Amino acid sequence: MKVAKNTICLWFDKDAEAAARFYAATFPNSELRAVHRAPGDFPGGKQGDVLTVDFTVLGIPCLGLNGGPQFEHSEAFSFQVSTEDQAETDRYWNAIVGNGGKESECGWCKDRWGLSWQITPRVLTEAMAAGGAEAQRAFSAMMTMRKIDVAAIEKARRG
Repeated sequence: MKVAKNTICLWFDKDAEAAARFYAATFPNSELRAVHRAPGDFPGGKQGDVLTVDFTVLGIPCLGLNGGPQFEHSEAFSFQVSTEDQAETDRYWNAIVGNGGKESECGWCKDRWGLSWQITPRVLTEAMAAGGAEAQRAFSAMMTMRKIDVAAIEKARRG
């Protein structure tokens, strides 16, 4: 197995394998690559328990570490997923929120393991990049939303 030069390590209590399987089933260019069991007892578990999981999310190499309950995910780290339309936005949002996750504001949500996701339609990113009044209108519209409404952002862009 080829090891990536840079890998995101995500700390889980004990569900790294379940999370990796969910991400692989939910997002394209994602897969569970390997499950590694602990060769001995460790602070978060026993010999033979799943210790680490190698996986990719949207092509990004990740390592899930079952380190125990002492650390939790926060909004300080999130995956930002660019979507093409409302259908794709709905699909990812509903997969995350509908499987034990939680809605948040402005296109953010958390999965059932507490990992934060920004489900961001391309139209919003483009509006922000345009700057000026167009960006202001799109930003104001976004600030009222949980899941991003593509049609509302498009309307706000037009003024």
